Amino acid sequence: MSSPSANASEVLIVSARNGPIAKLTRDEAEQLFLGRRTTLSDGTPVALIDLPAGPVRDRFYLLLTGKNPIQTRAYWSRQVFTGRAQPPREAPSAEQAGNWIATTPGAIGYLPADHADSRLQALLPLR
Repeated sequence: MSSPSANASEVLIVSARNGPIAKLTRDEAEQLFLGRRTTLSDGTPVALIDLPAGPVRDRFYLLLTGKNPIQTRAYWSRQVFTGRAQPPREAPSAEQAGNWIATTPGAIGYLPADHADSRLQALLPLR
């Protein structure tokens, strides 16, 4: 990925514009992306999309959960090892994440603000 632009410092949690998910609270997002739940509070199932390891993913988890990259990796290692949860599906790139989010029913993911396009709707901005 190229160097970050001015609005790339903002990370957006997004879903498909025409999908079943219209809103998301910060608490729901944190619970979902930490594997503590697999549905929204109304019971809607979600498919989570993660970006590959790197600065955007690190910033996302730090802004949402307060965990740095080492803490995030350790947390997920424990979740997987104990069988409590599986991490979100990892996209190979932000472009592929956007495609998956736009075309997978119930998908939620995050992107740098400058990667969100008209197929997606912002559910929650993180700064």
